Amino acid sequence: MHMRKLGTFTKTTVRSGGIIITIEQDVFFREVTIRICSSLNIATSLERVFEYMREYIPLNQLFLGISDVSLGAVRTIALVNDGSIKAPRAIVFPPKEIWQWAMDRREPFILSLSDQDPRIRSFAKFIKREGVSSILLPLHVEDDRIGHLSFRASGEDRYTQKHLELLAVLAKPFAIALSNVLEHQEVLKQRNLLIDDNRFLNREILSYVGEDIIGGNSGLRNVMEMVKVVAPLNTTVLLLGETGTGKEVIANAIHLTSQRKDGPFIKINCGAIAENLVDDELFGHEKGAFTGAVAEKRGRFERASGGTLFLDEIGELPLQSQVRFLRVLQSKEISRVGGDAAIDVDVRVIAATNRDLKQMVSEKLFREDLWFRLNIFPIHMPPLRQRIEDIPALVIHFLTLKSKELGIGTPPHVALGCLERLMDYHWPGNVRELENLVERELILNRGEPLRFNFLLPGDGGGETVSTPEEPVGGLLSLDDVISLHLRKVLKMTNGKINGPGGAAELLRVVPNTLRGRMRRLGITHGKKKS
Repeated sequence: MHMRKLGTFTKTTVRSGGIIITIEQDVFFREVTIRICSSLNIATSLERVFEYMREYIPLNQLFLGISDVSLGAVRTIALVNDGSIKAPRAIVFPPKEIWQWAMDRREPFILSLSDQDPRIRSFAKFIKREGVSSILLPLHVEDDRIGHLSFRASGEDRYTQKHLELLAVLAKPFAIALSNVLEHQEVLKQRNLLIDDNRFLNREILSYVGEDIIGGNSGLRNVMEMVKVVAPLNTTVLLLGETGTGKEVIANAIHLTSQRKDGPFIKINCGAIAENLVDDELFGHEKGAFTGAVAEKRGRFERASGGTLFLDEIGELPLQSQVRFLRVLQSKEISRVGGDAAIDVDVRVIAATNRDLKQMVSEKLFREDLWFRLNIFPIHMPPLRQRIEDIPALVIHFLTLKSKELGIGTPPHVALGCLERLMDYHWPGNVRELENLVERELILNRGEPLRFNFLLPGDGGGETVSTPEEPVGGLLSLDDVISLHLRKVLKMTNGKINGPGGAAELLRVVPNTLRGRMRRLGITHGKKKS
């Protein structure tokens, strides 16, 4: 039961099962077009077209494919099947000569092993299944081939030239509908990319304490002065220092005080990724690059474009990846895994390591040319044992932060003498060790002042006792903390307040302001004490 009309034909009749069906061309064209445009969901539209058309032409399977030029393949994006014909593969890779000929073909054709055109015979041999008749309708928008529509029916030689002529008039509406759907999908894809970036950045964003880095005016003063110099530039920065010294915080500070502050800040720990996945994480991959790569993936460089990429533990980067990384630093463009196309990236790189890269170069574990490229502006992070004056402020900060994380309403006080003990400890784990220690004390705390009795052996600790200089009362107020800190500094300067190396210079305050604060706190160091 099938029928049509076309071109010079006013009507077309087909005898099927003893039944003759007649249809006017304009009616057929209008009804199919209405169904094509009935939904943005192309699968739904195709189902409606299938149900209508099978009343007039032999049809057991109808599928719509797009031409994926990047893969040299045809991908099926919508399929309707009554179950009598096996569904085609989701992705088909034709031989190169067939692919190019099919891409250039504009007219519909019947796939037949007996066709006079050897290219059609070759194509039919490649995709035709036994006992199946096929018509292929190429779809173009202007000069661009965007896909094809395939009609299939069970049995040999089910399609005739009249079928071909009738279906040819459907190429334009199907091409326009497919183009609209692809553009709609591209809009959805871009929206999903933005959502993905937002989620990614929310996971990656670092905490940043107010407008100041703790210790920025004391133990990290030199570091912060270097940050102010380099942040406005696009220069690559290398952060050097022991584990736990706060390299991530400084990298974030550089980004937030740079002209890229409104762009993304993306970080990656090179030591936490399997060697065979580093390139994929940094540069992304193209669809079909390897088994399981069903969609393209943007790497960290693309995500960071317009902003800053922070590579922690750069010394763990495999040698092969170092070559590609150096090329990106020099050319400002990447290529994804499995792809040849160059993608421009506008990224500022900040790298960090706790290893001796120069020694690694001599041991052939790190490329010398990459070392020179990274070492343009090195910043050395001092360990916590060299900035003990920052410990009281860090303790207060971590008490506030961790109490909030643990759901503790009011942070407990630090027992008298314990800040002195913390300042005497050698801190092999640096700021991170101090942070973990504060969190552990809060977890173990039972409403008593924190005493930090769980420092490692050999820390010089033990039972804490009050000294004559410490305030009495059992709990430390903010004034107590400031008083202890001032006493510590005055002890370091032997009571000297004015002049080079004096307490006022170390604390970066006016000497008279410092004396006023000392009088208010009852501190009698200096000339008055002597």
